[in-house]
Parts: sequence; structure tokens; C-alpha cells
Amino acid sequence: MTSVGRREWAGLAVLALACLVYSMDLTVLHLAVPQISEILRPTSSQLLWIIDVYGFLVAGLLLTMGTIGDRIGRRRLLMVGAAAFAAVSIIAAFAPSAPVLIGCRALLGVAGATLAPSTLSLIFTMFRDAGQRSIAVGVWVGAYSVGGSIGPLAGGIMLEHFWWGSVFLLAVPVMVLLIVLAPRVLPEYRDPDAGRLDLISAALCTSAMLLVVFGMKKAAQDGPGPAALGALAVGFGIGAIFVRRQLNVPEPMLDLRLFRLGSFRTALTINMVSIFVTFGYALFVGQYFQLVLGMSPLRAGLATIPAGLGFMIGSQLGPRIMKVMRPAYMIGIGMAMAAAGLLLLTRITATGGVELTIAASLLVSFGLAPVFGITTELIVGTAPPEQAGAASGLSETGAEFGGALGISILGSISIAIYRSQLDANLPYGLPVDDAHAARDTLGAAMEVATTLPGKVGDAVADAAKHAFLAGMHLTAAIAAGAALLLALIAMTRLRHVPPG
Repeated sequence: MTSVGRREWAGLAVLALACLVYSMDLTVLHLAVPQISEILRPTSSQLLWIIDVYGFLVAGLLLTMGTIGDRIGRRRLLMVGAAAFAAVSIIAAFAPSAPVLIGCRALLGVAGATLAPSTLSLIFTMFRDAGQRSIAVGVWVGAYSVGGSIGPLAGGIMLEHFWWGSVFLLAVPVMVLLIVLAPRVLPEYRDPDAGRLDLISAALCTSAMLLVVFGMKKAAQDGPGPAALGALAVGFGIGAIFVRRQLNVPEPMLDLRLFRLGSFRTALTINMVSIFVTFGYALFVGQYFQLVLGMSPLRAGLATIPAGLGFMIGSQLGPRIMKVMRPAYMIGIGMAMAAAGLLLLTRITATGGVELTIAASLLVSFGLAPVFGITTELIVGTAPPEQAGAASGLSETGAEFGGALGISILGSISIAIYRSQLDANLPYGLPVDDAHAARDTLGAAMEVATTLPGKVGDAVADAAKHAFLAGMHLTAAIAAGAALLLALIAMTRLRHVPPG
């Protein structure tokens, strides 16, 4: 067994800081959606872009950033990304309009793409012993969970006392601390045999990812129109060119031989779709607490803590259970638990459901947490050390791709259901401008309701709440079906992988 010392464990703590902020920046924004809707007045399309452009850019650039880290040094890339993340967070906090905020979120995605592959690849470099690496990956997954838990609570506190942009400032001190500590406790690692970065491959990879995600988002929101189908066709075409180039260049950006391993392909699929499930349902919970039940941001943040604790506990129990249980069974049980929690969400109503929503979120988080750790180890553990950056980038690319699709596809389906339900139930004779605003987002509908007299305003609010819940119920059911399908895939395709 290769022993590690205090420096490595201290380095793991620093890497966990980066993961915490990376995760916190996603969850903290969900609670800020109502205030962003009220102050910046984004359209429904702009609101979705504010939420998911971060994930799109991260997904498009992770593989490239992982490869860059292998060449210029993973610690160096981590520090550059942390500095950029802090700087752009300050700008985002004072964004004067929705388009500016979308631009800032996009830049945060570029900076965020440097963090995830750097942290994971450094862990696989620092911890060579399988047992210690399993613990370290559990801490890595747990750090994301802590971010998911602290994010809503810290965001709720900030939103209770300050403006919506204050939630972005939470990342700044943590990133500064990371920049100060990283040179002291983290080793530098680069592939000694790495050639020059293939800029053509990097451009092809990024373009293909962004076009495919955009096309899927457009198709989910507006139907399979020319723009959506055109983006998908061009994206898949560019992707095919990228794959062909990787098979022919002497130093490929992505070693496609990894995909010959069945467990690698299956783990990557499960990891991606489980993130799809997580982000797809989490988008609605914050809005449900605040806009449907009328909870304050602080109370809504407190209500999300059990889910964060479920992720924390589950991620730490996973490596211990894996010593005696096959990964196929652990993943199957975890996904079944997540499906049960998602089905509970289909039972909540507009007049109550705090306890039921908390219980459902706890089931989902506790079930999924071990799945993330297991699949990450299966994905990155199959790669040789000199390709750890690219493999971890591929792992995180799949995760971010799944998260972006969860937000865009399930979010777009929810919006479509919301609009169709609202059109059928709005009061007769409502002014055209008010009806148009109410159709845009739930936050806009609730704001319109406060400007209308008595029973008319109440009718608009009730119609909007029930329309939102109809969309939330359907998307939760879709996510539950995806979770059950993953359980079946894991039980049949990974049953040969032994415990440990």
C-alpha cells in the first residue's frame, strides 16, 4: 500500500474547497430565481439561459480543459481558473440586465470548466492506493454535496438581507483562499510526454458539444423546428469529424480506446443520466418553496439542508459499502430509492407539502450520492495516470452535459405544460399584456397577480400555481422513469464488477 502524508490530505481539503464553490454556484442561483425574475425581468428563454448556460459552457469545455491541464500542469490550470472565477463572480453580482447576467454566467462556465477536471485528476495522481483513493473520491463527491447544502442556506441568508447579486460574492473569498493554499499543499503534475495541444480538435469538440446541447434545448422548448434540427445536425456532424480526427492523429486529444471497455461506457452513461435526474428536479424545488408556498429565501434554504445532508452521508457511506457489495447492486438500490423520492414529488399540492418535499429530496439525494462516487471511480480509474486529466474531463463532461440537459429539457417540458395549463385557466377578460406576462414564468405570474384587484389577482395566482405543479409533477415522473431504467442497466451491465 502506497501511504500518503498530511500534505496529500491537506491538498484534498483544498481541492474540496474548489468543488464546494463549483457546486454552490449552481444551487445558490435556484433560490435567487424569483428575485432575478422580479428585478431583471428576463423572458422565460432568458431565465433558462441564466440558469443553464453555465452548465453548457462547462460541458463544452471540460474535455478541452482536462487535456490542457495534462499539458500545462493541473495545479496551474486550477489556480488560473479560480482567479477567473472570482473576478467574473464580482461582475455577475452587479449585472444590470438579463443579457449581461447570461454573459457573466457563460464566462463563469469557462472558468468552472478548469476546476472540475483539475481537482479529480489531481486526486487520482495523489492517491494511488485503491482504498485511500476511494475515500478521497468520497470526500470529493461529499464536497459537492456540502456545496449543495451550504449554497441554498447561505444564499437564503444573503437574499434575506441583500440584493440577488450578493449570492455570487460567496464564491470570492473561497477562491482567494484556494489560490493562496494551492501552491503549498498541491503537487504539480503534467504529462511528461504530452505533445502540443491540438487546437483544431479542441475547437471541434467544443463546437459539437455546444451545438448539440443548444439543439436539444431548442427542440424541447419550441419543438423540432428548423433551428433545433439544424443545430443538432451540424453538431453531430462536427462530432463525427472530431471522432475521425482522434482516430487518425498521432497524439489524440481523447483516446477513444477507453470506450472499448464495457464498464467504462456503462458507468459514463449512468453518471450522466443520474445528474440529469438530479438537476432536472432540483430546478423546481426552490421555486415551489418560495413562489407556491410563499416561504422566505431563508426558510427555503433551510428546507434544502436535509437533501444536502443526504448527499454528504451517502457519499461517505458509499466507499465503505462498496467493500462488501457489488457496484451493480449499490447503483440499482440507489437509483430505486431516487425513483421512489421522485414519485413522492408527484403528490405535492399548492396548499401544503413541505414535509413531503423534504422527504422526497432526502430519498433522492441519499440514493444518488453513492452512485456518483462509484461511477466516477469506474470512469477515471480505467485510464492510465498520464491521461487522468482527459478521463476526468470526460467524466465531468458527461456529468455537466447531463445536468445541462436536465435543466433545459425537463425545464422546457415544464414550461410547455405550464403555459398550456395556464391558458386554459386564466380568468376571462384579463388584459392581454398581463396574460402574456403571466405565461412567461411563474415569478412573472405572481407579480402580475399582486397588481390585479381582489378575486382576479387570486384567480391568476391559483391558476399559475396549479399550472406550475402540473409541469413539476410530469417532469418528476419522467425523472423517476429514467432512474428506474438506470437501475436496470446497472444490474445487468455491471454485475461482473466485483466489490471493492
